[in-house]
Amino acid sequence: MNTVTLPEQLTEKKQGKLTIFSSYFTGAGKSYSMLESAEQARQAGLDVVIGLLSCEQWPQTQFLAEKFEVLPYKTIIRAGRTDYEMDLDACLKRAPDLILVDDLSHLNMDVSRHMKRYQDIAELLKAGVDVYTTLNVQHIESIQDTVFSILGYSESERIPDRVFDQADQVEFVDIEPERLQQRLLQQKKGELLSDCTLSQLSALREIGLRRCADRAALYTQGSQSKMEYRTREHILVCLSSAPSNEKIIRTAARMASAFRCGFTALFVETKEFQWMPQTDKERLQTNIHLAQQLGASIETVYGDDVAYQIAEFSRLSGVTEIVLGRSGIPHHMLFRKPSLTERLIELIPELDIHIIPDNGLNGRFAAKHREIMRLPTLSILDLLKSALLLVLATVIGFLFYHLGFTEANIITLYILGVMLVSISTKSSVCSFIASFVSVLTFNFFFTEPRFSLHAYDSGYPVTFLVMFLASLLTGSLASKLKSHAKRSAQVAWRTKLLLETNQNLQKARTEEEIISVTAKQLLKIFQRDIIAYRIKEEKPVMPEIFLADSTASPECYTTDKEREVAQWVITNNKRAGAGTENLSDSCCTYLSVRTGKQIYGVVGIAASDKPLDSFETSILLSVLGESALALENQKNLEEKEAAAVLAKNEQLRANLLRSISHDLRTPLTSISGNASNLLSNGDLFDAKTKEQMYTDIYDDAMWLINLVENLLSVSRLEEGRMNLHVSTELMDEVVAEALRHINRKSAEYHLKVQNSEEYLLAQIDAKLIVQVIINLVDNAIKYTPPGSEIDIGWKQKGSYIYISVADNGPGISDKDKPHIFDMFYSASNQIADSRRSMGLGLALCKSIVNAHGGEIMVTDHLPHGSIFTFSVPAGEVELHE
Repeated sequence: MNTVTLPEQLTEKKQGKLTIFSSYFTGAGKSYSMLESAEQARQAGLDVVIGLLSCEQWPQTQFLAEKFEVLPYKTIIRAGRTDYEMDLDACLKRAPDLILVDDLSHLNMDVSRHMKRYQDIAELLKAGVDVYTTLNVQHIESIQDTVFSILGYSESERIPDRVFDQADQVEFVDIEPERLQQRLLQQKKGELLSDCTLSQLSALREIGLRRCADRAALYTQGSQSKMEYRTREHILVCLSSAPSNEKIIRTAARMASAFRCGFTALFVETKEFQWMPQTDKERLQTNIHLAQQLGASIETVYGDDVAYQIAEFSRLSGVTEIVLGRSGIPHHMLFRKPSLTERLIELIPELDIHIIPDNGLNGRFAAKHREIMRLPTLSILDLLKSALLLVLATVIGFLFYHLGFTEANIITLYILGVMLVSISTKSSVCSFIASFVSVLTFNFFFTEPRFSLHAYDSGYPVTFLVMFLASLLTGSLASKLKSHAKRSAQVAWRTKLLLETNQNLQKARTEEEIISVTAKQLLKIFQRDIIAYRIKEEKPVMPEIFLADSTASPECYTTDKEREVAQWVITNNKRAGAGTENLSDSCCTYLSVRTGKQIYGVVGIAASDKPLDSFETSILLSVLGESALALENQKNLEEKEAAAVLAKNEQLRANLLRSISHDLRTPLTSISGNASNLLSNGDLFDAKTKEQMYTDIYDDAMWLINLVENLLSVSRLEEGRMNLHVSTELMDEVVAEALRHINRKSAEYHLKVQNSEEYLLAQIDAKLIVQVIINLVDNAIKYTPPGSEIDIGWKQKGSYIYISVADNGPGISDKDKPHIFDMFYSASNQIADSRRSMGLGLALCKSIVNAHGGEIMVTDHLPHGSIFTFSVPAGEVELHE
């Protein structure tokens, strides 16, 4: 649906402004006034060009137009007649500040991108170009009935009311009808009047002024608080294929506009819909499209009782006003079926019902409609089924007759046969014929005299009549039940499809999977070729094509023309392609997968040969809506995960900065202080003092080196750049290498290595596992008092080798154990030295061990102390012969 958006509704892009110069008849001076305003804008410094202007008939207008640049336009020559169309692409490429386009209601030729010129202008506005245009108000859709009553005909070129109402500015170029008539005659343009009288011109002027006043009233109401609107009003108009339905729709639209309330158009599909002629179906689609243009939401319900369906929908939807056409049933009939209006008054007396006169159109249409709609449609197969069932009933009737059963049993048997005919055949005519034939058959075979259509008993005519009516009613009820069952099956099928679609979409984990699931589901539903585009940087990427016939060629769907349609849908957020008013010469109908203004993809469905009906369209929109919600949820999930990663990285950076600012200060201060004392007063210190100072400098420097190594390792782990260089290593050598690099304070502890009885090999990155052992031993030294025992051992269990570092220190509290391997977590321990730990060592150990496919854990060492145990994959000796 195309919209002209007001500036206050814009959020992302700059929207162009639309100014309409309107009047009530040709020659009033609309184009001249437009050019005068454009000249003022040009003098104010704006870049003003002419996109298309029809001014050859008026010298004054031509003189003003010569001051402006005229953009290239399309020239179409058909049947010796030359027509001109605006070149939309040239206008978009030129991108002026202001463009002048004549005749807003013009119907474009086939060479144009859109069917209507107002759609071209809408695209210019979306591109940020201001537009000046002209319009005669009788081309507005909602007043066509009034125009028809004045001129005797309605305008073929029309614009939706929303284009006029939502324009940024409307200037009504007014002129007295007498003066207009004189001007046209003086300029020798009298043929433009087309026998239009002064009274007709006055009436057109009146509706033009009134329509502009209505627009001004809408603008005033739009500036007021929404609390003043009649938000409880809800108008319902009933759709049909009747010729007068257009008038009813326009009347309901004007009421909705006046009340500023909801507007719904309802179509009740009965079983007669399948017999509706194609011309009536096309008229119905035209009426539905008109209701959509006028802002109605389209709803469809199913049932043969039209009044009941309307009443139930009105109750459930909160409808307060119903607009109907006048019933064509004569009121002088003694026995007649209650009209639709009477039924509605009986069912919903609390609602207001408005009856719109149809000027006799519906009466003529109804007779023709009933004549066509009631034509019997019989098939040979249905007739054979009916005959077979009646023969079967007759055979069983003979059996009953010879067994002495009464005639009532045989009559019941024929009624059952008629009911079976109604169920097994498609046409309701078969049940009527079966009812009549069953009476004749019963009379011929089972009444006295037998094998004759005569009946001696005076009560038989009544019996025959009751039998016929019972059979007919039974058949009719069975036919209705079958029809209701079919519609219920359709609704259940649609519900099942939507549920299945929702379940499949929930299983999808990426945008590509969601688009693919949607396309496959649409292929399954419609059995039509499906084209799915994902969007990258507001452009469609290479499409995925799902063919209903796997042997068919997909080349027609991959042309530049089809891709341009998909790009247009992305740019304008509107449907386009086959069956629409935009780029209708393409192979598919393209719709955006969107929530609001956010477009996630474009789906095309092959519809050039057979357009989608209303039921298929509703299913398509429902599936695309489910897909859009799934894509939105996926996007929100990805944004949430990205935000969590960003928050984690920010926390990591903050902790690093905080830890570095605290923990580097102490060793650096110690190193600089000791170095300064040695440089300044080195001769004053004895050898033992100097050795202690050198030792302190060395220990602090080694601590800083280990800190930097841990920081670099953590950085590589966070960025995913830690690559394992796995090789088969002997665990004895790995532990020995680690012990050569442990803290110098280890001399103050009882360090024991419990060698395994056999040589154990491990598949590890030796350098990283050495770092793990160093960190665990240093951690034990840091958090246990001097003189404590530290035991290092390893053994193999299954396919893993378990290495443990145990101490008999104070141990780790239960509240610290769940967090001991978290980054930047340091357990509180009074034995630790004054240099606060950054909490990186154990977190780094866990990351390295996990990268090897192992696990690390901490347990209590009874009676006191802790045991850190980690596992690595065991290796095997490779023999090379």
